[in-house]
Amino acid sequence: MTPLKQLLSDIKDSPSGPRTLAIFDFDGTLIAGYSATAFIREQLRRGDLSARQFIELMRAMTNFGLGNLGFSGMMAINAQFMRGTEEETYNEVGRQLYSKQIARLVYPESRALVEAHQAMGHTVAIISSATPYQVEPAAADLGIEHVLCTQLEVAGGKFTGTVISPTCFGQGKVDAAEKLARKYRARLDNSFFYSDSQDDLLLLERVGFPRALNPSTKLDRIARARQWPIATFGSRGRPTLAQFVRSVAATSSLVTSFMAGLPVLALTGSRRESQNFSFSLFADTATALIGMDIRVRGEEHLWSHRPAVFIFNHQSKADVVIAAKLLRRDIAGVGKQEIKKETPVLGMVLELGGVVFIDRADGKSAINAMQPLVDAMRKGGKSVVIAPEGTRTVSPRLAPFKKGAFHLAMQAGVPIVPIVIHNAGDVAPKGDFVFRPATVQVDVLPPVDTSRWRAQSIDEHVREVRNMFARTLGQPEDSPQNAKRAAAGKAARKKTPARQKRRPTAKASTKPAPVKRKPAAASVRPKLKSKSAAKSAAGKKNK
Repeated sequence: MTPLKQLLSDIKDSPSGPRTLAIFDFDGTLIAGYSATAFIREQLRRGDLSARQFIELMRAMTNFGLGNLGFSGMMAINAQFMRGTEEETYNEVGRQLYSKQIARLVYPESRALVEAHQAMGHTVAIISSATPYQVEPAAADLGIEHVLCTQLEVAGGKFTGTVISPTCFGQGKVDAAEKLARKYRARLDNSFFYSDSQDDLLLLERVGFPRALNPSTKLDRIARARQWPIATFGSRGRPTLAQFVRSVAATSSLVTSFMAGLPVLALTGSRRESQNFSFSLFADTATALIGMDIRVRGEEHLWSHRPAVFIFNHQSKADVVIAAKLLRRDIAGVGKQEIKKETPVLGMVLELGGVVFIDRADGKSAINAMQPLVDAMRKGGKSVVIAPEGTRTVSPRLAPFKKGAFHLAMQAGVPIVPIVIHNAGDVAPKGDFVFRPATVQVDVLPPVDTSRWRAQSIDEHVREVRNMFARTLGQPEDSPQNAKRAAAGKAARKKTPARQKRRPTAKASTKPAPVKRKPAAASVRPKLKSKSAAKSAAGKKNK
């Protein structure tokens, strides 16, 4: 049994219910690398951290790493640079950095562990020395309710430059875990804690089920001596040279596959046969180069009703390869106009392969551009594949569905076939160029008849089909009330300025500093008084 399978088996064999705690460290445990690095880079990019402050910050982190400065002392130096900065600035930057940079660092194996504990009804928490602004967006994405971490004092919506004591480091992590245990009448002796660092040794020793995930050299040595379970994940972090070369080859195979179809076109005179040959060749070549194994349930639905509009949830650039491998022939697709501008050669190849490019910013022109797809289905018997979310999501969680695919199916008079992709992000999360070998699970659901649909009820049909995806993925379903609330929230966000004014003399900061707020200042998530336990962003890590 692999280490991950053994860990999952241990979870399944543990007592169910909220009185079992499952506690996760953050940096290096849930994500690869250190979120603080992204925050410091962003500070420098925005000009929120001066050269002098950056040098002082690096000196403090280095001294902490060498053991010449305590964690609280390092955080105090961090906090002073944030004095006068509005807390909401950090909230917004944290959300943006998670979406653009940090989300793709989440280990899929760690996500699986979190989901396994949630399925058992365990109380799942992150206890970290990182700030809420680093941790809370990840917790929200992972569905983790409890975040206990280092926080900074806030008064009048602005940081005062003071760290709230005690910080969540060393014994502070133990204290935070014990407080959470008391709330749920749980026992740490029966609880799990996952960490990658020896800095968490006190809490690892305190729980009944310590787990070393991606351990440092020191923790690996300690864990082996004490016979604690150890697992090291290679699904994130720096890719190998072989993975990079194979990724380049897999991406390039789209062009070479369509070039290989030119002799078929020349000999048969059939553009359709040429496209089908190239489409299948690309699917097989790219899948083999990536090392991707696709496990399909409901494969018969791929062929039972054609033509059709095939819709899939979009997590990864690997989805293109997955769709090609599943559908094989007689397919047209939809792509964003930006592809033609950014990579003209690729755009030309895709256009020759039957892809229609649309300008997502211009709804009217997008609808007009879809007319050739209606004709391709009605007259040419081709099917269309499209992602109703419109763009890739940063995690397996579904985004709202757009209506284009549903109008398209109604106009063409064809069914919709949902293709539910469970874990394409394991192969290539949003923002990553490199493909990694993985097994991807796919469910193809039965065709959905659209013959009785009407434009007036399109919102209800979209919701019903999206809920099919949600049920298959084990995610919450949408209700009409939720849809109304989401629409209202979106409208409200459009009216809210992206960045609030800051005090002219204050430097805005996005640093890895532990950010804690006064008890009076409400936290984004239900707050148990958190303590910080962490390492720093430079070489150490924010947990």
